[in-house]
Amino acid sequence: MGANTSSKSSRCNGSEDVTFDHFEILRAIGKGSFGKVCVVQKNDTKKMYAMKYMNKQKCVERNEVRNVFKELQIMQGLEHPFLVNLWYSFQDEEDMFMIVDLLLGGDLRYHLRQNVRFQEGTVKLFICELVLALDYLQSRHIIHRDIKPDNILLDEHGHVHITDFNIATMLTKEVQVTTIAGTKPYMAPEMFNPTKPPGYSFAVDWWSLGVTAYELLRTRRPYHIRSNTSPDDIAHIFKTATVMYPAAWSSEMVSLIKKLLEPNPEQRFSQLKDIQDFPYLSDVNWDAVFQKKIVPEFIPTKGRLNCDPTFELEEMILESKPLHKKKKRLAKKDKDTSKSNSSQACHLQKHLEMLQRDFIVFNREKMRHHNTQETVTYKDKQNSSL
Repeated sequence: MGANTSSKSSRCNGSEDVTFDHFEILRAIGKGSFGKVCVVQKNDTKKMYAMKYMNKQKCVERNEVRNVFKELQIMQGLEHPFLVNLWYSFQDEEDMFMIVDLLLGGDLRYHLRQNVRFQEGTVKLFICELVLALDYLQSRHIIHRDIKPDNILLDEHGHVHITDFNIATMLTKEVQVTTIAGTKPYMAPEMFNPTKPPGYSFAVDWWSLGVTAYELLRTRRPYHIRSNTSPDDIAHIFKTATVMYPAAWSSEMVSLIKKLLEPNPEQRFSQLKDIQDFPYLSDVNWDAVFQKKIVPEFIPTKGRLNCDPTFELEEMILESKPLHKKKKRLAKKDKDTSKSNSSQACHLQKHLEMLQRDFIVFNREKMRHHNTQETVTYKDKQNSSL
């Protein structure tokens, strides 16, 4: 089908299109609802990346293709020091691939499970770095909707990076966001309030940041909300529960978290200026934060991936279609010309062909090169006209 044709044609025109063959698979490091993640090395540059891959058939069967496409569309327009940035996207017959920054420090959930006790100074820097990322997303009209320790990765130096945009959405003046999406313990009160008209804004991400900061400091969340708690019960909890703040916390940190956990989104801290004007953060050099010149107090263990080793075992032993055997599998599939004629198989095939056609191919290196060439050409034209 098209995947083989496109990859062959790309080799004929200078190998500009990046494909699965351009990477060496090193090891599996994670999995989520949308796919799995492994460490890869690009053969020509020897650069290391994380490869997220999603099985096409499973995405079609679970009606997740639209979300994958939306995530790709959002991520190709983003680049920021505190995000996990997209570098390439491509497909083959079986899977869709996203090649992103490799962060070796593990996610914050992993460190909480390892009984790491984050000190106040560490969480203060995390907040500063994360609000710069949220401010950037806001400038791009994007609500992440799933800020939580699981989706915040550390690099090897201890700086934070937001990942997982598969339920992110865009907010514009024309389109109001009303869909309930997220992880319940981190979702803002306005998402569960039945008395107010539906619709919410960027402030929901700042609430999630407040819950995350509280959890990092206390190793438990401010509200007793679980994934199976009903929306009505959650609304009741927000009306009746009192958040407890340990006496050991500084009054300044308590005040900051209270501003992030303000139930009324109109009064909640939800802009970078709110944070920068807050007295507790008046000593912060924001340019130094942006340039990662502030040395974090917590630095992940070097020389290891800081992730659960069972992911590797599952990929090698339990996975029915392991990634490292993909080339042999696809070669064998090409030789097998037998096809099912059932209506269900035809319906699936139709959707897979649509996915094949509409998939968004992306190459940040090529885009940068193209932009550089355009700049050079523009300067040449300017000089020749003088």
